[in-house]
Amino acid sequence: MNASPNPEAEPTRLFLPDGDVELAALQGYCSANADMLALNTDPLYVYARHRDTCRQVGLVSGGGSGHEPMHAGFVGLGGLDAAVPGRVFASPHNRQIYEASRRVAGDGGVLHVVKNYTGDRIHFGIAAERLAAEGIPTERVLVDDDLATENDETGTGRRGTGATVIVEKLLGALADTGADLAQLKNFGDRVVSESRSLAVASGSHTSFATRRVAFDIAEGTLEYGIGIHGEPAQDSTRLAGLEDLVEKMVTALLDALPAGTDRVLVLVNGLGATTALELGAITAIVDQLLCARGIVIDGALVGTYISALDMRGFSLTVTRSDDQRAQLWRHETAVPGWPPMSTFASAESQAPASAAPVADDDDDPFLRSVGEAVERAHARLTDLDQRAGDGDFGDNLVAGVRNARRLSSSQPGLTRLARSFLDTVGGSSGPLIGLVLDAIAEETASVDPSEHAAALSRGVARGMQSVQRAGGAKPGDRTMLDALDGAGRAGGQSLVDVARGAADGAAGTAQMRARFGRASYVGQRAVGSPDAGAVGIALLIALIASDLDPEAAPACRRIIAELTGPAAGA
Repeated sequence: MNASPNPEAEPTRLFLPDGDVELAALQGYCSANADMLALNTDPLYVYARHRDTCRQVGLVSGGGSGHEPMHAGFVGLGGLDAAVPGRVFASPHNRQIYEASRRVAGDGGVLHVVKNYTGDRIHFGIAAERLAAEGIPTERVLVDDDLATENDETGTGRRGTGATVIVEKLLGALADTGADLAQLKNFGDRVVSESRSLAVASGSHTSFATRRVAFDIAEGTLEYGIGIHGEPAQDSTRLAGLEDLVEKMVTALLDALPAGTDRVLVLVNGLGATTALELGAITAIVDQLLCARGIVIDGALVGTYISALDMRGFSLTVTRSDDQRAQLWRHETAVPGWPPMSTFASAESQAPASAAPVADDDDDPFLRSVGEAVERAHARLTDLDQRAGDGDFGDNLVAGVRNARRLSSSQPGLTRLARSFLDTVGGSSGPLIGLVLDAIAEETASVDPSEHAAALSRGVARGMQSVQRAGGAKPGDRTMLDALDGAGRAGGQSLVDVARGAADGAAGTAQMRARFGRASYVGQRAVGSPDAGAVGIALLIALIASDLDPEAAPACRRIIAELTGPAAGA
């Protein structure tokens, strides 16, 4: 590594046993995939239980552990014949490679797929000499696809990274056609030369040796061009929008491929701690960027295929494709780490025809004021919800208001707001807020201004009944019902009284232990902070009261300011 582990960093946790971690991990993996994999323990390697009868050449790869599912996950029918693991982030020794290669070598010899790291090259090279001395033909495909080390002046050359996954997939399929050793090597070398990868990370991995964060990444920055062994990148970049980051990466990768590339294979890969949700979004952006350039994606892998323990980041690999490679990509395999290879269909080609979206309506003063207040409250509501739930309440409230502004302006703003929460906002809060707003909208529509307070109070009471029927909670359970109950107890004498009652009811939830909803799972941990849903509905009630009567607006604005303020203890 280029940076020593930070001795002052907080200890973190890898869920690994004491003792021989690599052996334990492979024992578990092979037991879970016993129909595909077999384990040799001395020396340690994994080999396939089955191979295509047409295959003449054994395929062997390997490298340090900590990159799972690579390589053991790619062993099986249609994939590698054997994988040789080293210690975490360390190359396997030559005896492992030699013994695994002897076991799986076909009549046509053995092909080694080697990532371009000094230790890997040395040990695979020694094993190849031992095999040759026994008359076993051996060749090597050296994977060196890392664009971040393209201009390495040390003589080491580019690192081997994500393209290894694509190379092994295509070579496995080609080997099943009966290709000989020379054909496999030549094909593999061409694929490598037409593949490039880039990786970025916002968080380092946990050092296997120290169990601490391996190195620090400055807040608001990304390591651009990070290595799969946790090597800090030579460059860092400011953490900007995801679209800009992915476009920068895709542009660099395409510029490094042969001119005229119009078909590609793509790997969108998590480095260990990146979620499937994030990788899916990244894939959509890659798809859009390539479509805009007129480049067809013949196939894509999206997921974690080559990790760096628990690193927080992702890598992109782009490989030039053609008819042969596209066909090989879809070749059937039975390996634990690869899904069935499906034909890639661009989102653009799948999108159904739909009406153009309605532009944001900025002319409705009520929706505009609600939108501004909810945006101000977003951070507080998110913080409150994270203390007792999943932290999505602020996002849901903002989404409901934004969606309302995209509905037809033929309806009043409050009616649109109610429909938006009922019809477009998921989670538990969306429909419940919608029920309350719908009741208030009906009660306050077309009434004399002198009746506004009573109408608002009736709407709150109806909404409260609807929420209880739909959700099953009751006042005192630390939910939005406590704010509604507070508004109802205010008596409806004035709009300000209703708004104040809702705000006080929300504040009172800070001393309640949740007995309903997701917050009930955390017990006493949420006590001391008010319920996010109660604060959110109280805020909406205060905004509605302010809109109904200009004379009540100044007092209501003070209540709104209280509700949008910082979270308790922030």
